[in-house]
Order: sequence, then structure tokens, then C-alpha cells
Amino acid sequence: MTTETSVLQLVTGAGMPPREPLPMPVQDLGKAPEGVMPDRPDLRVAWARFVTFGGALALTIFGLYQMVAVVSIGGTTILEGVMTALFTVTFAWIALAATTALAGVIAGPRMRTLAVDPRPLSARTALVMPIYQEDPRRTTACLQAMAEDLARLGAAPNFEIVILSDSTNADAWIRETTSVSRLASALAGTMPVWYRRRWHNTAKKAGNLKDFVENWGGRYDHMVVLDADSLMSGQTLVALARAMEADPRLGILQTVPVLANSRTLFARLQQFAGRIHGPIVARGLAAWQGFDGNYWGHNAIIRTAAFAGACGLPDLPGRKPFGGHVMSHDFVEAALMRRAGWRVEMASELEGSWEESPPSLIDVAIRDRRWAQGNLQHGKVIGARGLAWPSRVHFATGIMSYIASPMWLLLIIAGLALSTQAHFIRPEYFAKDFQLFPTWPRFDSERMIQLFILTMGVLFFPKMLGLVRALLDPDLRRGSGGALGLVASAILEILITSLYAPIMMLVHSRHVFEILLGRDSGWAKQRRGHEAADWAEAMIRHRWHTVAGIAVTVLAAFIAPVMLAWLSPVIIGLAFSIPLSWMSGSARAGDALARAGVLVTPEETRPDPILLRADAIEAALPALPADGIEALVCDPVARQNHFERVGEPPAPRRGHPEPEQLTATAKVREAATQAEALSWLKGRERLYVAAHADLAEAIARLPVDAIAADVPEAVARRA
Repeated sequence: MTTETSVLQLVTGAGMPPREPLPMPVQDLGKAPEGVMPDRPDLRVAWARFVTFGGALALTIFGLYQMVAVVSIGGTTILEGVMTALFTVTFAWIALAATTALAGVIAGPRMRTLAVDPRPLSARTALVMPIYQEDPRRTTACLQAMAEDLARLGAAPNFEIVILSDSTNADAWIRETTSVSRLASALAGTMPVWYRRRWHNTAKKAGNLKDFVENWGGRYDHMVVLDADSLMSGQTLVALARAMEADPRLGILQTVPVLANSRTLFARLQQFAGRIHGPIVARGLAAWQGFDGNYWGHNAIIRTAAFAGACGLPDLPGRKPFGGHVMSHDFVEAALMRRAGWRVEMASELEGSWEESPPSLIDVAIRDRRWAQGNLQHGKVIGARGLAWPSRVHFATGIMSYIASPMWLLLIIAGLALSTQAHFIRPEYFAKDFQLFPTWPRFDSERMIQLFILTMGVLFFPKMLGLVRALLDPDLRRGSGGALGLVASAILEILITSLYAPIMMLVHSRHVFEILLGRDSGWAKQRRGHEAADWAEAMIRHRWHTVAGIAVTVLAAFIAPVMLAWLSPVIIGLAFSIPLSWMSGSARAGDALARAGVLVTPEETRPDPILLRADAIEAALPALPADGIEALVCDPVARQNHFERVGEPPAPRRGHPEPEQLTATAKVREAATQAEALSWLKGRERLYVAAHADLAEAIARLPVDAIAADVPEAVARRA
């Protein structure tokens, strides 16, 4: 199959194989599919659901009872009632996380679909990586490492690499084709490498996958969807494919990616928490979900025909940000797959699946703006007909993950308002009904302390479970710096994330506020690796957070100094948000902690061979050209490799020529030298040169005229 496909690639001279369409009809959210027989949960799943949701409900009722007892000692005012309601909702949110972790311990893992099957694979699986102006050296290095690992296991003939680009920058596009050509050459005779860039990136990643399925989905039984920072071992990929072959009703099998390759302080915090605490929560999620699982958009295998038949996403009614294409498509696709009767599961115990963390607090905030809009948009999907109730729970938890921040903010404001009321407003005696005592905010201080301890216990319960699990696991304990290093890391992670939490509270609150005002998030390139924000960016983004922290400090000190102790994590986090944010992206700080044996994980101290192989491949790759058009003009091999994978750009509508194509053509014709042509081309004109071989060839035929000296100045003028 590999040799045949490689020959086909050379004969067609195209970036993709011949089309094998697979219809992907748009689903009707207002009409449930007929004849679907859902699986009944087994006793283990039912028990896990009882522990998770019954336990969360019991904790919430107890917390509400305690809170009512705290505020009702002197009669409950309206403001105290508001604070009680806000507390109840936020407490229920952390209670659900705690009982999910508890379910992971009590119910245990659910691994039915991953039974070992010694038979060779028979199906064909695409390793699909959608990208958007990413560093192609890293993405192709990871893909090459995966292909080599599959070849080592003898499974390479059953897999093909498919890179789906939505990049809108000509230089990024040319760097991609250059890297893909190198990857195809490195894997010649091992695994086919296909590449396609869309001209119009409609519906972003979801639209990219839909376009692939509709045109080439019939070629593949399954597809493993990857992110640009994904890496999976060959053994894991084979296990996923075998699970699909073993269970014909399995539609999606989601792995639990582990964070790796982190160097900055914030990325190390995320990596440590995900490695130590994450597996407990993931196991609990898998336990109560059963066949009603979720999909996180990457590092998962999907049955292609089932996806095509069930997951055609409609445009949501209304204007952006709530209307239009579905942004957080993965949750919706999992719900629709389950609605159609396919099983969606989580392989919580399957190792060998990795991703990378954003390098800084600012980068997480930028990413979360898009995620916040996508999750709030699910409010238009949660009521769709025919959904399984756990799918609705997934939507609700996604929405709550962002709504929780403004609720926490309102809870703090309500507490400050009560203290302000007590300080400034004198009680009105005998105001009504000749009451002997005024209605005056009073609290049971002893119960308040007990409630605070309960809240902290529930909040940190998953972290404590994760720490105990890590201490009892010899390999995990040794790989995380030993018992002392592990405990020190856990304490440091709790302290620092407690300072970052109020900053993210304000960030998420602003996200929600902007979305409610109708502001769309757009689609920005995501920073990866070790590049992070600088001091100036931290000052710009966090100046108002600093002002808020100082204002709360002054207000609390004036009204009730004892509040400073209660609000200290919030006050310190906000008042020092600028240095904390800048430090979050510091690789120097992260490396110093690693040298001290703090915030390290087994992926760093004893990395898997495929992690080392991906790093080695990337390190050996030559640098890519900064100016892609110049590379096409000066290098005939790069030009040939690029246009072999470009394909035909869409023809303009009759009577509606593309202005940039016309101006690019005119500039190339009028230019006297290569340097002059390169200096004239701007913006989307460069895209049209990268899309049309005749234009690139025309520039290459022009006199050089000291291009090496002139082009940097031309590039500077163009920038």
C-alpha cells in the first residue's frame, strides 16, 4: 500500500491522493435521529455516576446549609441572600470536581475497548494534523517520529499522514511546503505524506476537517486527529486502531494527553498539575461517562464514516459571537456522534499521548478567549433534540468553566459590599413593626471558619488525591524528584496557582463580558514552545488588574483590616499581576526550578524515546527561509517542491476578478529586476504569487540585480 501510494503521489504531482468523497450532511439540531438504540450503562458506570453527581449534590446541600447558618444569625438581608446564592453555585462547581476525582478512585478505570489483540491491523488510518501558521519544523518532526515508531512496530502500511493547512500568510505557506517535502523525502517508502492548503478557511478547524472528510474521507476507515503540538507513540496509535477494529460500534476513542517539553514557569506548573493531579480526574471522568464520553478535538481516533454521517455541523442562528459556525466543535461532534448511537469513550489509562502547554499566562488568556466564546456558544446546542443527558452535562460544565469566574468576582464584590454596609450605614432602629432590634448583617464567625475550611478541603481534594497517588507510585515518585521534591512541587504549585487564579478570574470575566456585548474572538496564531510575552506586553495587559488589586487592598484596610488576611491571595495576585505574568513566561525561572528538582515530571527526567527522537529530528532540520517568495525565486528545487503540493487555486467568479491577483500580475510584468518585483509585492499579492507557478517563474527569469543586497531593504519596506 505504501509503495503504491508513493508512486501515485509522483504520478499525479499533487499534494493529495485522488478524491474518495464521503457525504457529510448537515445535522438538524431540532430533530432527533430515528431508530437509535442507546447503550445502557453497566453497574460500574452507574456507581460512578452516583458517586460523582450524588456526592456533589450532597456536598452542595451541606455547604448551603452551613452558609445559611452563617448569615441567618441576625436575619438574612437581600445582599446576604445574593452572596449565599453565588456561594452555592461556585461551591457546587468545585464539589463536582472533587467527587469526580473520588469516583476515579472508587470506580477505577474502564478499559474494555483496549483489549490486546495480536492480529495485524487491517484498516487504513489517517494521521490528520490541521495547522494554522505553525512552526512546520516542529510539526513535521513529530509526525516523522510517529511514522518511524509505527514502522518499528510493522504498522506503518496501515497509516498515512495528512497535513491540512489553513495558513493565510504566503511565507508560512511556503515554509510548510518546504517542510512537508523534507518529511515526504525522509519517509519515502515508509509512509505517504499528503498536504493540502485551503484557500478559504471557512469554519476554521471544523471546516478544514469537514472539507477533508467530504473529499477524501472514503479513503480512510479511521482518522487520528492531531493538534500542531501533538505527539503519540506508535504503540498508542496501534492500540487505538485495534480498539476501533475490535468494537464496530465505537465512534470516538479519546486519549488523555500528557503535557511535555515545558520550560517556562507557567508551562511547568501546568505540566506538573496535569501529570500528578490530572490522571485522577481523568479516571473519574472516564468512569462516569462510560459510552457517553467527550471529545477534546485532538489526540483521539474517530471512525470516519460515523463522523461523516453524524457530525455535519450546522451554522447556529443569529449573529456572532453566539451565531455562525460552531467554534468549540469537538464537544458538539461527540454529542452528535453519541446521539446517532455510536459509542464515545475515554481511554484514561492509555499512555503515550502528549501535547504542549502555552508558555505563559498571557498565552493561556489569548487561547481562552476563543474557548470561552465557543463554550458559551454551546448554550444554543445544549437543548438539541435527542442528546444523551451526559452530553448535556458536558456542555453545561464547559459553559460553567467560564461563567464560574464572574460568579466568583460577584461573590467577592458582595462580600466587600456587606463590609462596606456594616462600616458606613447606621442601622435604623424600630423601622417597622416596632421591632426591638434592627435588620443588621451579622455572621456566625465560628461557622464561617468551619465553612472556609470545608471549602478549601473540597477545592484541594483532587490535588491531595493526586499527590497521594504519586507518592505511592514508585516510578512516578522517582520521576518527579523523589518524595521531597514531589511534596515541595505540590506546595509550590498550589501557592503560585493560587496567585494566578484571581488574575484568570478577571481575564475570564472580561471574556464573558465581551462575548455578551457581541464581540467576536477572531482567530489568532497561537504561540507555542518557549516563546512568551515580554515585560511591556505584561504591563499593557495587566495594568488594570494591578489597579484593581491596589484598590481592593485600600478598601479592605479602611473598612475592616481583618479582611486583608481573607483576601490575601486575591490581593497579592492582582497587585503583583504584572511581574507574576512576566515571570510565568520565563524559561530561566522554569529551568532553575528543574535544576533544583522542583516541578519536574517523568517526561523530563526519564523521557520516552519518541520524545527524544522528535527533538533530535527537529534539531537536525535546517532553518526555513524568512522570505518564502524569495526562496521560490532563488531556489528551483524549492519552487518545484512547492508547486507540486499547491494544487489549483479557486477560479474567480465571472465578472469578479481578484484585485490582488491582477495587481500582482501587473507588478511582476512591470518589474525590471527580481529585487524590484519582490519589493513591490505586498500582503495577499504574495499569496497569489505563491499560488501561481507562472508568476513565480516570471520573477525568477528577471535579472538578479544584486538581490542579496537589495532584498532585505525591500522586505523591510514591505513590513
